[in-house]
Amino acid sequence: MLSLEPRCEQHCWWRGHDRRRDSASFVAMKETDREAVATAVQRVAGMLRRPDQLEKGEQYCRREARKKASVEARLKAAIQSQLDGVRTGLSQLHTALSDVQDIQRSLADVSKDWRQSINTIESLRDVKDAVVRHSQLAAAVENLKNIFSVPEIVRETQDLIERGELLQAHRKLMDLECSRDGLMYEQYRMDSGNARDMTLIHSYFGSTQGLSDELAKQLWVVLQRSLVTVRRDPTLLVSVVRIIEREEKIDRRILDRKKQTGFIPPGRPKNWKEKMFAILERTVTTRIEGTQADTRESDRMWLVRHLEIIRKCVLDDLIVARNLMVQCFPPRYQIFRSLLNVYHQALSTRMQELASEDLEANEIVSLLTWVLNTYTSAEMMGNVELAPEVDVGVLEPLLSPNVVSELLDTYMSTLTSNIIAWLRKALETDKKDWVKETEPEADQDGYYQTTLPAIVFQMFEQNLQVAAQISEDLKTKVLVLCLQQMNSFLSRYKEEVQLYREEHLRKRQHPHCYVQYMIALINNCQTLKESIVSLKRKYLQHDTEEGVSLSQPSMDGLLDAIAEEGCSSLLEEVFLDLEHHLSELMTKKWLLGSNAVDIICVTVEDYFNDFAKIKKPYRKGFGEEMDGHCDTIVAVAEVIKLTDPSLLYLEVSTLVSKYPDIRDDHIGALLAVRGDASRDMKQTIIETLEQGPAQASPDYVPIFRDIAVPSLNVAKLLK
Repeated sequence: MLSLEPRCEQHCWWRGHDRRRDSASFVAMKETDREAVATAVQRVAGMLRRPDQLEKGEQYCRREARKKASVEARLKAAIQSQLDGVRTGLSQLHTALSDVQDIQRSLADVSKDWRQSINTIESLRDVKDAVVRHSQLAAAVENLKNIFSVPEIVRETQDLIERGELLQAHRKLMDLECSRDGLMYEQYRMDSGNARDMTLIHSYFGSTQGLSDELAKQLWVVLQRSLVTVRRDPTLLVSVVRIIEREEKIDRRILDRKKQTGFIPPGRPKNWKEKMFAILERTVTTRIEGTQADTRESDRMWLVRHLEIIRKCVLDDLIVARNLMVQCFPPRYQIFRSLLNVYHQALSTRMQELASEDLEANEIVSLLTWVLNTYTSAEMMGNVELAPEVDVGVLEPLLSPNVVSELLDTYMSTLTSNIIAWLRKALETDKKDWVKETEPEADQDGYYQTTLPAIVFQMFEQNLQVAAQISEDLKTKVLVLCLQQMNSFLSRYKEEVQLYREEHLRKRQHPHCYVQYMIALINNCQTLKESIVSLKRKYLQHDTEEGVSLSQPSMDGLLDAIAEEGCSSLLEEVFLDLEHHLSELMTKKWLLGSNAVDIICVTVEDYFNDFAKIKKPYRKGFGEEMDGHCDTIVAVAEVIKLTDPSLLYLEVSTLVSKYPDIRDDHIGALLAVRGDASRDMKQTIIETLEQGPAQASPDYVPIFRDIAVPSLNVAKLLK
């Protein structure tokens, strides 16, 4: 019962509060009345500002009366509404008080009954145990049919597996496992420590695990051939996926129950979904490894063929996976993305294995070209049939940068050795041509040449084209290597040309076409220079790249030196052939009658015809500058044919001023040829000319500097 004393205190508090509130309200009303009177005075004053407004007084009174009536009506309605709300609230409070009192009485009755029933609950414990046993027995009775039919179900399941009816086989397998797991769970609940009964149940259902393993083998076989199965019988693959989905659901349910009860049946969880992806991964790895049909011993192009087979297989498999396999798997499996990752990882592993082998230079190029270019090209991962699921921009590299760098270093080292060997072999082959009895071949312009430049630069071109397939950086490195080896090769080439010349001088009858082949070697120098420039222009992005442009001047110098030595040897060959005939000139034999001049002319003309096949700019002295040399001969002839000895000094002075490099022995030889100059005259002319030597012009090309005058000839002329 509720006490009335607090309610009285509360009532008194509210009465005091009401008195204070009434006092405040009275004061507020008086203030409001004053404000209303003041407002009314202002309104009346506003209405009666002009005399003519007095006539409208009654009209104003009626209007204000209507407003007052309206306000009073709204006020009454508001007060009535509040009074109704207060009345309703008081009624609800009384109802709530009654309900609270009823609840209090009911709670007291419940508490009393609970205290009286404690003893009764304790006396029902035996009943509870009986209910548990009854539940277990009911479950056993319910499973009796399945228990007695286990051998028959096992045989049926085995037959279904052998016939390939996997869905039906799995349904019966689930029934067997459900019966086994249910009995074992009830036994676990009743007596978890009774290992004997648990072992008995497990042994009775022992063949169930064997059926599960046999069914799993069939599933794995289908998955191993999934790319073929999805084309021929996609429903079989769908059945396999459905079975795996069922097992995944059972695994999740059993694991959830384990958290609550601690019980888990034997062989669980099966994790067939995880095993499925493991099977697919092993299948892909085996498929990629099995594409190697040849070895280096059986086929030099084994790696190229192996990589091409991999490309075709992977591309075909991924196209099938994207177009067909995705329809057989739930979307959440993301089977295409998973297979893409599996293929990428398997390819990366295979490329690592290949990179670790002892690869040759061409094999390294094939591997790097495939890894760096082919893999992401439209021929493979960039194929339009794989877009947009495959984005080559986000694919991880198949080989790490360190492995690629090691392969490139190995390639450059091997290539260096190969280029040295190729250049040596090319030179040895070319040397065999130098001693042939037939003239060398001529190009389309008629210039003699050998095959050496074409062979060398064809080799360079091939290696640069291969390097360009891998990367621009490697291409530049190979170009630098080629130019460096070319520089070293030219030194050996120069030595071989010198040996060729020396061998000929020891036995001038051999080789038969020495002059022609020496011309070809000189022409080779110009061809090599042009080829180097062409090579750099074709494969060098920037002429100022470090280490490349610097090698050109040194090679040009070597080639010019080889060509100049060759030209000198040809001139030497001419003079050696003419030496005997030249020695006859200005002798008694010559004066008495000799065909030495005719022989000299024929020989020079013959050599001139050969020298005409020398390329520019090495054809100087044999064509373009002949006119200047002829002028020199004319000037010398003027000194010889002068008839007035008194003008000899003037004529010699003119010759010396025109050719400042003429020496005393040259002047002495000219005077000796005339035969009419005494020793005193000759000495006087020489001493006078030595006192004021002429200064050569900047564009003067020395001629007499290289002309030797043997003392024997002078003595011969004085006879």
